[in-house]
Amino acid sequence: MYSEKVMDHFQNPRNVGEIENASGVGTVGNAKCGDIMRMYLDIDDNGVIRDCKFKTFGCGAAVATSSMATELVKGKTIQEALQVTNKAVMEALDGLPPVKVHCSLLAEEAIHAALWDYAEKNGITIEGLEKPKADINEEEEHEQY
Repeated sequence: MYSEKVMDHFQNPRNVGEIENASGVGTVGNAKCGDIMRMYLDIDDNGVIRDCKFKTFGCGAAVATSSMATELVKGKTIQEALQVTNKAVMEALDGLPPVKVHCSLLAEEAIHAALWDYAEKNGITIEGLEKPKADINEEEEHEQY
């Protein structure tokens, strides 16, 4: 059902925790399944993500997608991080079962929410970034894939 990579990131999640005085923090959830993700970003003066941590309350796929998402954005510029999609997260994990695709959507939205928080704290606009939704619902899931 789950790939080896999903199981590895679930059993040995990378970058778990919080970043004190984070540059940006984003929290998103899916009320229907109960998953909640919080993403913390440490962004340097050049707009490069130095560190990324997460805290997730949810199923194994939610933990795995959070872990992979942090790996995919660490060391990237803000614009590069903005390009990390739910598909990229799923591909990096060698796929997810259809009923768990919403977890990858949460990971993408958590990155966007943290970037939005960073932009608001710094009074800047990040081109291509839209205000994130706090709750990802079923209708939006089906639009994504």
